[in-house]
This record gives sequence, C-alpha cells and structure tokens, in this order.
Amino acid sequence: MGDPEERALILRCQRGDRRAFEPIVSRHMRQATAFALAWTGNAEDALDLSQEAFVRAFRAIARFDPDRPFYPWFYTILRNLCLNHLSRAARLMEVPLADNLQRAAATPLPDVALERRELRQLVWQALRRLDAKDREILILREFQNLTYAEIAAVLEIPRGTVMSRLHYARRHLRQKLEPLLAAAPSGREQT
Repeated sequence: MGDPEERALILRCQRGDRRAFEPIVSRHMRQATAFALAWTGNAEDALDLSQEAFVRAFRAIARFDPDRPFYPWFYTILRNLCLNHLSRAARLMEVPLADNLQRAAATPLPDVALERRELRQLVWQALRRLDAKDREILILREFQNLTYAEIAAVLEIPRGTVMSRLHYARRHLRQKLEPLLAAAPSGREQT
C-alpha cells in the first residue's frame, strides 16, 4: 500500500488535476535525478532523463494503480529511459566520470584529495564495466541508500534475490576494480 497522501494526489491526477502532480515530482525529483546521474555520469543528462520520466509518468498516470507505491512504478520508467539513453548514445564505456557526486564538504590536504579523486574515478570506471544488472543493484543500494525491501519492491524481485544479487555484484565490482588499482600510477600499496 502506498503513502495515503501520495495516493490522494494520484487520484486527483487521474481525475485530470495536473497541479496535483507537482508535489509528487517535488517529492521524488532529487532521488530520480541522483539515480539518473549514477547511470549517466552527466548532470544535464540526468536532469533531462528524470524530467522526461516524470512527463511519461504523468501521461500514463491513468493506468497506474493508486493502491501501489508510486516510486517503484516510476523507477521502471526512469530506468528504461536511462538504459535507452546509454544504448542510443553508444557511450556505455565512455560515460564521463561523475566526479561531482561525492564532493567532500571540507577540502582535505591536496595529496589526500588527489588520492580520493583518483580512487573515486577508478571505482566509477569499474562500475561502468559491470553489466547492467550488477550496476543497477549497486546504484540502488550504495548510492540511493535503498533498503533491501525497497530494492525488492523497485525491481519486483524477492528480498533474498536482492541479497544474492548484491553479493555477486559486489564481487564483480571488486574483480573489475583490482586490476585498475594495481595499474594506478599513484603509488598506493595494495592491501
């Protein structure tokens, strides 16, 4: 069962009240844009894709079951747009690094900042090399901070499958990351 306030807004939208969709967009825009940014690595593309997903959701709202949570349904629309965008642009392996995703509030010492930036770039490079299912579940858990139950609802899979897929996705990420770390020019010692 979805949020009662959101359900009431959806029912109003289904009756033709366009303004009732604005609070829904406000509620989910930040999360949607962050998700799209994690996929695309480009803030402008992320904003465009999340806005397009809301437009498509509004156009299809009449077919939505208001007794279900909105975000998992919306997420499917957004995910498909992100995947289509990456496929259409043929940039799966050339996605720009999302260096602005995790900027520190305080600026550390220059050497530490450089090392963190290099490490962040290597993680993103490894993440981009994963297959779509592994990348998606890691983004949902590690960047969107969704719980296992929320991920299960969004992906429409059992909670146990979420746990299993996360385990294997983390393993695959580690396998992609190890050679990158070994080849990194920073002189870091391997642990």
